[in-house]
Amino acid sequence: MALTESTMLPLGTKAPNFHIRDVISDTYYSLDDLKSPKATVIMFICNHCPFVIHVNPEIVRVANDYKGKGVSFIAINSNDVDSYPEDAPDKMSIVAKVLRYPFPYLYDKHQEVAKAYDAACTPDFYVFDGDTNLAYRGRLDQSRPGNSIPLSGKDLRDAIDAILRGETIETQYPSAGCNIKWK
Repeated sequence: MALTESTMLPLGTKAPNFHIRDVISDTYYSLDDLKSPKATVIMFICNHCPFVIHVNPEIVRVANDYKGKGVSFIAINSNDVDSYPEDAPDKMSIVAKVLRYPFPYLYDKHQEVAKAYDAACTPDFYVFDGDTNLAYRGRLDQSRPGNSIPLSGKDLRDAIDAILRGETIETQYPSAGCNIKWK
């Protein structure tokens, strides 16, 4: 497991559109189908990465805390499932149901979405404002597997709160985790 940091897509970037399958509902969704007029969080995650496994409980808490405030959450897995079969769509569906993901879990089979977002690692978080302009990219919080810092979602929560207030997010730290498994 090589530690990889996010590439920090430039702020203000318009969210690239996509049309990919949700493994929970077996429905194809585009960004337009799922985005919120208030804020949209797009997360690149997967099933097997220890960093994602570590933050999964807080991801679910944050999504549940903010969905009532009109914030949309979208999870995307772009890993090569031929080399990493534990990230295959059938296994994604099981993970999503067991963890009770309150958001769609989309499979980026051709890795086009990850490339469009310049995603580099799992987990990797992007928060877009109501006009789908990138306002935050980076980490959930300071917690990592083995560093004894409790999960809080502080950085992501602060970013969402600032967007909901119409403020600019001043501090942005890159996320860190497993590299996306490219074909």
